[in-house]
Amino acid sequence: MSTQSTIQPLQGRVAVVTGASSGIGAASAEKLAGLGAHVAVLARRADRLTELVDRIGKNGGSATAIPGDVTDTGALQAAADQVAAEHGGADLLLNNAGVMLPAPVEELAVDQWKHQIDLNITGLMNAIAAFVPQLVKTGGERGVADLINMSSIGAQNIFPNFAVYSGTKAYVTHLSRHLRVELGPKNVRVSALEPGIVGTELQDHVTDQGAQDWLAGSKDTIEWLTPQDIAETVGFLASLPPRVNLQQVTIMPTAQPS
Repeated sequence: MSTQSTIQPLQGRVAVVTGASSGIGAASAEKLAGLGAHVAVLARRADRLTELVDRIGKNGGSATAIPGDVTDTGALQAAADQVAAEHGGADLLLNNAGVMLPAPVEELAVDQWKHQIDLNITGLMNAIAAFVPQLVKTGGERGVADLINMSSIGAQNIFPNFAVYSGTKAYVTHLSRHLRVELGPKNVRVSALEPGIVGTELQDHVTDQGAQDWLAGSKDTIEWLTPQDIAETVGFLASLPPRVNLQQVTIMPTAQPS
């Protein structure tokens, strides 16, 4: 028996989710599919994508796995071509792929700086380059399209040793505000989501001991957000009437002070 809701506000829509193999990306893909969208899920880990597509199908949804790395422009363009050929183009892009590698700047962790910039900024721009032409086209044809970029509370607030990560997320938020002005008249809504602490694999990638200690300590005083919390917000944004665009949404754990 299908667990999919009988209310399908996204029926007929085509969503693309990057970084979909786990965490916020996977949860958001499941939510969008549950609301009626066909979801193309992109990530490097093909096995995780296959599991996700199977899970979505068992719950009555529809999804396609497209393995690929957002830092690979050729792979992204091939993914966009596949979505256009099979579904007439995407009308929703959730730009979610990213990495968090905090460390004191004096450690000169240059490789980690580059990895964060390559994935959080360049990878995001690669996805925009591949899919925004489709969003503009479908927005004109269907009346609305959505570009949702995953930022962070780090774009606004100060967290010691998170300078490079937070800088990449400040880029995402400011870019999103500019793109909303450019694309809004073409029926493409642009939103930046800025979550506080969410329990995902991002924390597993942290190598700096000070940041690890801070994150571990926060669990004693803060109930972290879940990927499903963010997915609910993604679904809400996409389900709003076409005239409504929430350009910047900050989502915090109740007990997180900043």
